[in-house]
Amino acid sequence: MKIFSVQQIREADKYTIEHEPIASIDLMERAALACVNWITEKFGQETVFKIICGLGNNGGDGLAIARLLVEKGYFLEVYIIRYTEKESDDFKTNLTRLSDLKRVQIFEINELGSNSLPFGEGRREAFIDAILGSGLNRPVDGLIADVISYINIQDAPVISIDVPSGLYCDELNNIDDPIVKADFTLTFQFPKLSFMFPETAECVGEFSVLDIGIHNAFVTTTQTKNYFTTKNDVLPFLRKRSKVAHKGNFGHALLIAGSYGKMGAAVLSAKACLKAGVGLLTVHIPECGYNILQTTAPEAMVNIDTQQRFITDTIPLEKYQAIGIGSGIGTEKQTQNVLKLLIQNTHIPIVLDADAINCIAENKTWLSFLPADSIFTPHPKEFERIVGKAENSAERLKMQREFSVKYGVYTVLKGAHTSIACPDGSVYFNSTGNPGMATAGSGDALTGIITSFVAQGYTSFESCILGVYLHGLAGDFAAHENSEESMIASDIIEHLPDAYKFLKSTNH
Repeated sequence: MKIFSVQQIREADKYTIEHEPIASIDLMERAALACVNWITEKFGQETVFKIICGLGNNGGDGLAIARLLVEKGYFLEVYIIRYTEKESDDFKTNLTRLSDLKRVQIFEINELGSNSLPFGEGRREAFIDAILGSGLNRPVDGLIADVISYINIQDAPVISIDVPSGLYCDELNNIDDPIVKADFTLTFQFPKLSFMFPETAECVGEFSVLDIGIHNAFVTTTQTKNYFTTKNDVLPFLRKRSKVAHKGNFGHALLIAGSYGKMGAAVLSAKACLKAGVGLLTVHIPECGYNILQTTAPEAMVNIDTQQRFITDTIPLEKYQAIGIGSGIGTEKQTQNVLKLLIQNTHIPIVLDADAINCIAENKTWLSFLPADSIFTPHPKEFERIVGKAENSAERLKMQREFSVKYGVYTVLKGAHTSIACPDGSVYFNSTGNPGMATAGSGDALTGIITSFVAQGYTSFESCILGVYLHGLAGDFAAHENSEESMIASDIIEHLPDAYKFLKSTNH
């Protein structure tokens, strides 16, 4: 799914109006109906809605939503913030339509007094924020800022229409600016780039992308560098297995992992690699991990290093289709030398995680010698060590994009919406996953999964997109069964089959 800029969204609306063709007011009606369908599925008629409207098209959306909810039997109050004398044409039309119902209380807010937005006692109430839309490019102040502050201190669910009022769409504004803190955001057709930043999570809440019928010709032909990965995007990557396939058809992966006290990382990475579907797996580990790995992952073959506690040996690479390195290996000088020789001696993409990234952070000249399309999978601190410190997530995204372009690599920056920066400068944000995945070993599992896909013959691009999506989806199944608080990395691996089944199902 593409993430368009505000300017592109305006062009998309205009193109749809001209080429469908459809009147602007009717496109707004379609958007309002999509919102109402979502709202009525989540909130019963016992809920009294306070719909707070600005004077532009976002306010027009709110007025249309109000009318449709009233027609479905809901009780509500509409508040119009009179912060200017200007009104959009579609706002005026929807205000007239709503006023004609004669069944809706419409209040005007010219100043915010203590009784401007009174709460009814003993009622279940919710706010609908339709104050400001996607075009904002400066912090709000005055009356609008006062209303936003009032909304944010109320103990009631908040639903923002298209974007939480006060939030920028294409960039990251100061999180201390007046911004509605929504529980739910119902955004139209495309997610907004700002929704992907961790700093905005408290404002955006849980967002849903509602299809309002933007013209497909515009969507398919308009270019962007930002994407949001959904099931429909990932499904075409997944390959069907032949009836006569054998293990040799699904690649031979090499994982270089583990050190004394960190053999669990090697075990988790190996199990995830196997569970993701690789045909054959060899794990190179220090001697101290032999019994551990042979016992916990009997499906894997094991190469034993001559060193007892960490990795020192160079490894023949000819028979492997994919190489993953870093999980639990430590940063001993001899281990760093193994990584250096690996970079020099292989021409296939390497999947680099954890301590492999930390080793390169101490030897940044090695970056220029990496095989094309290699894959980095850092968490934010590892990313900072290798690329540099950023002031905020927007700056970090820029650095991530530039890093991938400069070195011709994929950078999988792990987080709430794990971002995958590609060598062409495009970035893909993931839609699966949950806070329960912020647990030890989760990243080791991801390394194993991505390495597995590379070995199976998927491109680095496909391996990253598919691997990150399935990893997050397995985490969602794990959280559902075990809770976010109690799930561990092993639970993610054990739910990979559920993730595969869901991805291949046609009824979701």
